[in-house]
Amino acid sequence: TIPAGFMENGETLQQAAARESLEEACARVEIGSLLSIVHITAAHQVHVFFRAQLLHEDVAAGPESLDVRIIQPDEIPWDDIAFPSTEFTLRRYLEDRARGAEGHHFTELSR
Repeated sequence: TIPAGFMENGETLQQAAARESLEEACARVEIGSLLSIVHITAAHQVHVFFRAQLLHEDVAAGPESLDVRIIQPDEIPWDDIAFPSTEFTLRRYLEDRARGAEGHHFTELSR
C-alpha cells in the first residue's frame, strides 16, 4: 500500500499526508494536488489521496512498517493490494499520468 493513516488534532489533510509518509516510509514529500476521495461507507471513513513529490529516494521502513521500497508501475502487485481505495487511486493516477492530466476522482466503496 502507500502511506496512510489518521489525522491528528490541529493538522490539515496535507500535513497529515506528509507526516504519515515520513512516519511509515521515512519519506520526505512535498504534497501536491488532490488525486482522489474515496468514501468507505460501511466503515464510516473517507480516504483522501494526494499526489506528492518525493524529495529524496532514501526511503526506509518506519516504526509502523515492515517493508518499504520504490517500485515502477509495471511492478505493482495488484493482487496483493490490501485496500480497494488504494487500488482505485493507483489506477486513476496511472490513467491520469498516461493522459498527461491531473484529474480529481471520487467513488464510494462498500468495504
